[in-house]
Amino acid sequence: MSAGSLSGRGIVVTRPREHARELAERIRAAGGEPVLFPTLEILPPADPGAVANIIARLDSFQLAIFVSPTAAMLGCAMVSARRWPDGLRVAAVGAGTARALEELGRRRVIAPSGEADSEALAALPELQDLRERAVVIFRGQGGREWLRGTLKARGARVEYAECYRRARPDADAGGLLARWQRGGIEAVSITSAEGLENFIGMLGPTGRGYLCATPVFVPHPRIAAAARELGVSRIVVTGRGDDQTVAEMSAFFARV
Repeated sequence: MSAGSLSGRGIVVTRPREHARELAERIRAAGGEPVLFPTLEILPPADPGAVANIIARLDSFQLAIFVSPTAAMLGCAMVSARRWPDGLRVAAVGAGTARALEELGRRRVIAPSGEADSEALAALPELQDLRERAVVIFRGQGGREWLRGTLKARGARVEYAECYRRARPDADAGGLLARWQRGGIEAVSITSAEGLENFIGMLGPTGRGYLCATPVFVPHPRIAAAARELGVSRIVVTGRGDDQTVAEMSAFFARV
């Protein structure tokens, strides 16, 4: 990817503000103009007592799975006052979450290489025979049930440590819509189906029309399918990782 490959193009970054910086820097390094418009807000858990109960029993689990860098950061922060149990293995859904765990002091993290999702993690040899094993999944409130169901079918006892919740920010989209109308928005980065739904709600009917006519870059085919159902017509699946996302953006605009 060469400097200037995004040549002044305005690109909306919809990640939560605390996770948008690295992607924004890479877009800027490629000559683009990142436009930060978070469509998810990270809030404390609705039931902190339930999370505290799980953490107090961490030594009764054999495996802790973290589904996102946010889950890694907030979950490990809640455990920091206790000694991490020596026998508790750690797993991550994807390389970004694995890196976050390693930076927080967790070692020998079980994680898939390449395409990062729950299915890839569940395919690893370490997660096949889970009879009489206890697993805790650190995640945000709500979300897919696929991983829990799969691990239970393999014999595991599975509990959730829901260490945060997501909400739609109370933000005025007027400035973004005005820039879009002037032709100053040429791409959008969406990283979750929930964030996409929030974005459409925040934009209103006029903004939804702009979005549906704009190239949208997503990390996973599942999010692409959700975008198509909502009327988005120009979708690029990039795979995970900021470098890959910006590389796909650059390649797309080199062709148009």
